[in-house]
Amino acid sequence: MPETAPYGSWPSPVSAEIVAENDGRPGWLSHAAGALWWTRPQPAEGGRVALLRLPDGAVTPEVVLPARWNVRSRVHEYGGLAHLVTPDGAVVFAEFTDQRLYRFEPGSDPVALTPSPAIPSGLRYAEPVLSPSGTEVWCVREEHTGPAPTDVRRALVAVPLDGSGDVRVLVEDTHFLACPRPSPDGTRLSWIGWDHPNMPWDATVVRVAPVSSDGVVGSPVTVAGGPSESVPQAEWETADALLVVTDRTGWWNLHRVRLTSDGAAEPEVLCERAEEFAGPLWQLGMRWFAPIGEGEVAVIRGRASSRLNLLDTGTGLLYDLLEDVHTEWSPTLAVSGRTIYGVAASRVEPFEVVAAGGGSVAPVLPSVLSVPVTSLPSPQPRTF
Repeated sequence: MPETAPYGSWPSPVSAEIVAENDGRPGWLSHAAGALWWTRPQPAEGGRVALLRLPDGAVTPEVVLPARWNVRSRVHEYGGLAHLVTPDGAVVFAEFTDQRLYRFEPGSDPVALTPSPAIPSGLRYAEPVLSPSGTEVWCVREEHTGPAPTDVRRALVAVPLDGSGDVRVLVEDTHFLACPRPSPDGTRLSWIGWDHPNMPWDATVVRVAPVSSDGVVGSPVTVAGGPSESVPQAEWETADALLVVTDRTGWWNLHRVRLTSDGAAEPEVLCERAEEFAGPLWQLGMRWFAPIGEGEVAVIRGRASSRLNLLDTGTGLLYDLLEDVHTEWSPTLAVSGRTIYGVAASRVEPFEVVAAGGGSVAPVLPSVLSVPVTSLPSPQPRTF
């Protein structure tokens, strides 16, 4: 028979040791060079963040970097996406201890790409993307110039992959910057910016500027966002159109922004619903949607809970993924062909790497946490 006991006094199979040993939520997914990549904290190694690689067709991932390396950025102190995998399989990452960018190739030691700062950890980098030429990494740099919290400036910068350390500034127009994205044809750069005292869920702008053949960024125009509008993510759909999530309707909904010769047309809502297709931009690199091609976009949406859907941008219709028991999705997505990779959790499983394709969602690497289902609560979604 059930026994009644004061709160906190009943025996539980969930011990402090189990919680500490399994504090390793995967994150920051990408698919490149024929493999799926993600990060995962390693509680048994002092909590350092490891980078894992799972080649296509394999079942067991490998840890890419030795235990002394910690793939973690301190930009904004909240950090964010701290690595990039190039098409040839090289890894560019931010090392936590000194915040410099390094390049790693299998069989060799990581090589520093950025100079040593005058102030320890004073030059920080996050959300790296490959330049149109493939010879540089473009990313957000946060430069600490003194001891005061206000002694800081941020810019989008270009970091050469040849190790020369000749870092150059691309954009430096707002207090905060995020989401640098070269266009598919390499002739434009888009990014998100906002100014103090706004937070990114209060007011941001999306800007686009031309990029010359030698990688110089020209004068920008604002194509979305504004003083009372938040855009936490923007991705290129084509060379002349952006997909953006904006809360101009009162909810973060997906819109299309078509570029014109002198700016952009009014954002066109693709699926207007009283629910969120994004969330607060706490960390750089958060990704709630990912274009798949052929007019489809993978979207994370919901209110009290979240789910993964396919959105047809032509009709505005949403398609469910069958046999998906997950009720919470992290804002990180990767796409390979028609397969969508994400990090999701359910009532009975913690966050795990999953693959969605063929109408179903299945774990790529099942979680190892073993707790009786009878000991897990059944949450109920609530909105207010």
